[in-house]
Amino acid sequence: MSLYRNISSTSPMDYGSEGRAHKAGTVTDDRLDSGLDSLREEDYCSAREDTVTADFERLSVDTAHEELWRTETTEDGDTYLHLAIIHEAQDMALKMIEMSFRHPFLNKQNYQRQVTPPDTGSDVFLAKKSKEMRSITQVFPQTALHLAVITEQPLVVERLLKASCDPTLVDNNGNTALHIACRTGSLACFALLTQNCSEFLSSILQTPNYSGQKCLHVVAVHGFLSLVESLLYFGADINEQEQCNGRTALHLAVDMQNLELVKLLISNGADINSLTYGGHSAYHLTHGRQNADIQKALHDVTDQDLRDLPESESEDSEDEYDYIFHSSELQSDDEYDDIKVMGQE
Repeated sequence: MSLYRNISSTSPMDYGSEGRAHKAGTVTDDRLDSGLDSLREEDYCSAREDTVTADFERLSVDTAHEELWRTETTEDGDTYLHLAIIHEAQDMALKMIEMSFRHPFLNKQNYQRQVTPPDTGSDVFLAKKSKEMRSITQVFPQTALHLAVITEQPLVVERLLKASCDPTLVDNNGNTALHIACRTGSLACFALLTQNCSEFLSSILQTPNYSGQKCLHVVAVHGFLSLVESLLYFGADINEQEQCNGRTALHLAVDMQNLELVKLLISNGADINSLTYGGHSAYHLTHGRQNADIQKALHDVTDQDLRDLPESESEDSEDEYDYIFHSSELQSDDEYDDIKVMGQE
């Protein structure tokens, strides 16, 4: 198996946000009999790292065209840098980054996913229909920085940032690398992205993904309290509303039944009476939920006329909760969803 001989037939891992579901296609008997499945995971990863390393070195030495490795890509658009990061061949990744200081190569994106961003003009984006909405119209795939955060390689993240990669680029879900760090809760990657991107940080914090969520919303959904505090310190607007339905971090904290986050947001001055586009306060969302302590925490600080939930609106509230749950579920993993060996699934 040689990346140099046929880079399009390598085994790229698709680090999209659809989880580990395989792409459409039939797994052949040849693959099952190939002996791949008999390898231990660490042996396979080691073998793949050796392959990436050997082929990069061969290409660097053998080719008459200097830096040809920057132009070579797989059928999925993965560069040698993408592959080195995916297969955790860190030495090779760092070498390529060092040789590409301030070079556009660092910002090259693969094209694993093609999606249409949802219509954020509607009050509630129905995540249940997301599959029907994934028509092939726009391409917003991953950079090396996205992959380094997904695979939790802080050293690679640091070197990419110091080599002046662009941290504002988004992936197929509209997520910047910081969005991903906020979702995974990677403290090391989060720290590097916030402390080494001062020039872009304000812009990144104001960037919504295609679910209408900014970094603070993502952190609120996943309940990382320390990251919430850090984002507020760096200037995130505590009352910022999601573009799809107007929920603030406080609404999301109630949705996720996170009492500690509710208390944290209240203590940091969150607007208790902020309403979603459907007219719901955070207290409205406590109706019918199991955590009575959250309702108690919000009751006395919420305007009296915003405490009672009209019966006609209860169904709308449930729909909005479904959106949050399913939207979070859809973007919960940035793992690969297929492995190709010599062009076969």
